[in-house]
Amino acid sequence: MIEALAWGSFAAASLVLGALVAFARDWDDRQVGLVLAFGAGALISAVSFELAEEGVAIGGSAAVGIGLAAGALTYFTLDSLLDRAAGSADAGVGLALGAFLDGIPEQLVLGIGLAAGGSIGVGLLVAIFVSNLPEAIGSARAMEAAGRSRRAVLSLWVAIAALCAVASVAGYGLASVASKELQGAIDGFAAGALLVMLIDSMIPEAARKGGRVAGLVTTLGFAVATGLSTLAA
Repeated sequence: MIEALAWGSFAAASLVLGALVAFARDWDDRQVGLVLAFGAGALISAVSFELAEEGVAIGGSAAVGIGLAAGALTYFTLDSLLDRAAGSADAGVGLALGAFLDGIPEQLVLGIGLAAGGSIGVGLLVAIFVSNLPEAIGSARAMEAAGRSRRAVLSLWVAIAALCAVASVAGYGLASVASKELQGAIDGFAAGALLVMLIDSMIPEAARKGGRVAGLVTTLGFAVATGLSTLAA
């Protein structure tokens, strides 16, 4: 369990690191857009190979399909409620919500994998880290631009990271009772939440700020994340 907490904390720390990097220097809109584009590509890789493909292999397509629908509807509903509460759409909050709804199930899977196999799922860890950094950078900059203080933004990311780290421990504890179908549904939930977040918040923001080259950078992010995940597997 200590090992699960250590690896979970390491993976989740990338969220806080991304927020710190966002405030360590000045970023113009184009740079933020390209960072988001790279992160979008990395997340598409994670959805394709670390979540959907692995989920189907573990729990079957039906379980992943149920989780996919649940994750998509959960993100859509919560993001809509946040938009109404804020009075207007806030891409930074949307990205943070996506990181939370994606991070919890991802790290549950990380903990389950540790308990079941006794070793870290390096491919998933790489995917988490590579995608978390640009996601947190883009979200932190967007929230600051919307008028939130840096202290409030950092506090939010620390809280999200802490909850994600705890999820790794929860996954470790659930490993003995979690069925293969449940594990597949957890993967599907993360994939569904990510897909809606990508289309609603991350990709539009990347294209708006990064310009036409954003598509090329998204492809680069996908290639890098897929390559690292393959090498680490």
